[in-house]
Formats: sequence, structure tokens, C-alpha cells
Amino acid sequence: MNKTKYQLEFPMKCSTTLLFEYIGTSSGMSEWLADDVVERGDKFTFIWGDQEESANLIRYKEESFVRFRWEEDEGTKYYWELAINVDDVTSDVALVITDFAEENELEHSKLYWENLIEALKKIIGS
Repeated sequence: MNKTKYQLEFPMKCSTTLLFEYIGTSSGMSEWLADDVVERGDKFTFIWGDQEESANLIRYKEESFVRFRWEEDEGTKYYWELAINVDDVTSDVALVITDFAEENELEHSKLYWENLIEALKKIIGS
């Protein structure tokens, strides 16, 4: 089934260094994205209760972005990315989520990310 690419942008009131600690490290992601995140090289295993899914880190740039591909999406163009965007004029920091979802799951997927980012904002005091 084809998936639709979408992006969400969330203003964040914190430094890029702090934000990258929460999106670019397994310990940071385990505080808001999953119950636990285990990193072995470029393979990250995300654990929610008794459920787990693995993703491969396919690209990253320190203090800028991380891009993953779920193992079930190997061999496809689908990925998910957490990117830090800094406005050139105002220096405002935003977290930009890029993801893919099936058309009938698009709204659910967006809501899921919105809830996750709300949790992240509480943790970092944004």
C-alpha cells in the first residue's frame, strides 16, 4: 500500500544542543518517544511495553537531524526524520517531523506525533 509523506513543525523553546540530546540519542528518545530505546550501532530498537520495533539510522547530522527507516520499510523510500530548524531572522527553534503514513492512518499518525511532542516539551520545559 502506498504511503503519503507529511511534515509537522513544532516551535521549541530550548537550545539546539539540548533538543538534539532528546532526538539524537537513545537515552534522550527513551524519555519521550518510547519506554526504552536500545542502540546497537546504526540499529535502534524502540520498546513500548511488550512490543518492540527496530529501525536503522540512515542519516544524521549532529545538532541538525536524525533519519530512520523502520526495518519493515527496508527497500522502500519511506523513512521518518526528526530535524531541528532554526529561523535565520528570529533564531527561533522548531522541531520538524517528516513521516509517511497510509492515507487511512494519516490523521491518527499526525495526532500520535503531536502527543509525543507535547510530552517532549514538558520534559525539556518548552
